[in-house]
Amino acid sequence: MFKWLLLFAGAGLIYLWIKGKKQAGLDAMKSPRPNQNKPEKAVLPEVMVQCQYCKVHLPQLEAFSFDKRFYCSKEHLQTLDEAGWVGDAHWRISPNQDSRPENVQADLAVIHHISLPPGEFRKQVSSHHIVNFFQNKLDPAGHPYFAEIADQKVSSHFLITRTGELIQFVSTHNKAWHAGKSHFQGREKCNDFSIGIELEGDGDTPFEASQYRTLVNLIHQLTSTYPQLQFAGHSDIAPDRKTDPGISFDWKKFQKETAISLEKLPFGLDPR
Repeated sequence: MFKWLLLFAGAGLIYLWIKGKKQAGLDAMKSPRPNQNKPEKAVLPEVMVQCQYCKVHLPQLEAFSFDKRFYCSKEHLQTLDEAGWVGDAHWRISPNQDSRPENVQADLAVIHHISLPPGEFRKQVSSHHIVNFFQNKLDPAGHPYFAEIADQKVSSHFLITRTGELIQFVSTHNKAWHAGKSHFQGREKCNDFSIGIELEGDGDTPFEASQYRTLVNLIHQLTSTYPQLQFAGHSDIAPDRKTDPGISFDWKKFQKETAISLEKLPFGLDPR
């Protein structure tokens, strides 16, 4: 009797196994088959970009990007390149520039202040008016003061806005039209040998901490290329005409945070 039970159990297992295999085959026939004629999805090539500073090519996903430019490292992004442009500045090229005299390099940085319209930065963001002014795009109808200055051709190498944004208009290799009639240590026409740095503000309102931070970083970038730079205010080189950067500019803070030697600040550290 026990033998017959084993025999029936074995037969039942075999039947279930055969039935399972048959069902698996039916299921496989019902499952949708891939379209043999459908082409495989193309693998897109990796996008390559070029470092603005050193010109090396690298995958875009690995690059540091700023203002629609690419850099292979933060060091190159935060450096003055061979063409005289700072990587972490917004480039807004001004037509108001020309070449420096032959064999003349910048050895003076001039600090200014500017506000368009005057004092407007206290109430609202207005730095775009300065950008338009330096690019000869200022709308004379935009403000009564604009009608007075719209025809002037002015520029600076750099502008630092109230929020600390750095904007560059002219390569440091070229002359920006920022100093006007001026003289420094017996030399006239300071535009020929200087770099102009505008701080958004006026002579009465303290400048922002973010502006000092950006200014300090900029000075470090400039002095790595121009180690002989001396520093002055616009009022120092055009005392009969100008008062900027004004009494609110903290020359002691500037000297301390940049670690510039006192001999490169020939007009001293007192407010003026």
